[in-house]
Amino acid sequence: MKKFFQEIKADIKFKSAGPGQKLTDSAGESSCSRRIRRLSVCGHGGLGPGTGARGRGVRKELQAEATVSRSTEAPGTNVAPEPREEGSPHVAAPGVFFTCPLTGATLRKDQRDARIKEAILSHFATDPVAASIMKIHTFNKDRDKIKLGVDTIAKYLDNIHLHPEEERYRKIKLQNKVFQERINCLEGTHEFFEAIGFQKVLLPVPDQEGPEEFYVLSAAALAQPQSLERHKEQLLSAQPVRATLARQRRVFRPSPLASQFDLPRDFFSLTAEEVKREQRLRSEAVERLSVLRTKAMREKEEQRELRRYTYTLLRVRLPDGCLLQGTFYARERVAALYGFVREALQSDWLPFELLATGGQKLSEDENPAFNECGLVPSALLIFSWDLAVLEDIRAAGAEPNSAILKPELLSAIEKLS
Repeated sequence: MKKFFQEIKADIKFKSAGPGQKLTDSAGESSCSRRIRRLSVCGHGGLGPGTGARGRGVRKELQAEATVSRSTEAPGTNVAPEPREEGSPHVAAPGVFFTCPLTGATLRKDQRDARIKEAILSHFATDPVAASIMKIHTFNKDRDKIKLGVDTIAKYLDNIHLHPEEERYRKIKLQNKVFQERINCLEGTHEFFEAIGFQKVLLPVPDQEGPEEFYVLSAAALAQPQSLERHKEQLLSAQPVRATLARQRRVFRPSPLASQFDLPRDFFSLTAEEVKREQRLRSEAVERLSVLRTKAMREKEEQRELRRYTYTLLRVRLPDGCLLQGTFYARERVAALYGFVREALQSDWLPFELLATGGQKLSEDENPAFNECGLVPSALLIFSWDLAVLEDIRAAGAEPNSAILKPELLSAIEKLS
């Protein structure tokens, strides 16, 4: 059945028509907004209670959100929320957190680099080759120098692979100019050589009084050329280890506070004092120039405002009124939100669409960035199933699952306060 409806999904084109509305009244409409503003005229269609015709349902929801928004903003201004202290009971998200890909530990922003380094160093005890590769790509910041050093190491290993009988290719002089300029300057390179079978040895040098230090490949490593080739490919294809943004998925019961966001200061690129000062100056400027500002001036001000934020807190209102919340980078794409929502659904194979406040349909195919669509630093979106697919399901004699979210998410549902 799932495969059958996946085929249906591939053939369906979402029906949409009618004008959209701007995300804000004070700012000019962006080119992205003009591309994606389409409000579907299909029925609302839902898998849970409280769903009716999409036209009526969405209009009511959007009107309600507009009323709440107007009640919380001063007339004629678009004031961003002020940052709140971490630990405040009214903060919707306690802060911005990250996940270490090596340990799975949850990290604060100020812990990321140190804890990633600790995890890499501890990995030497179990896999020194992988750990040294991670160290090279993560501890060093200059990507051009890393590429040059890695390519040079790969050339050394290629020479050994192509000329296994020639002793000169199995020795690397540490004081060699190329080695010093390209390899010795990078953290982790010495650990890599030693992990794949090179040993430091003092060897005599022709026409020179004292010996010099060389890396010499051991006989055991030379006897396993396939391992050297594999290590070379790992070194060339590796990427720096970075902590991933924790979505902090949360589910809330239906609430009239759905469109109100109190953001922690982690969401702001500026300090709290700088934010307050900018808000005051902007409000004064708006009062003086509200009549004289051109569209270009408004768009420039809007873009300057969006650059203050690195992250955005997004909520999705489901057909049963429940709210699904997650944290994203401001420059992430809409497809990331669709994937986030899809992972939470019982029927994750059914197509759906997301509407921003104002009736703007967010297109997963066009895949704009959140900050291009005015979804920064926070936004409430409306979820709706595709009615045409639901009708096809019923026509096939089946009924869709009445539950929307997965049971494990509903078991941890919270009250939004």
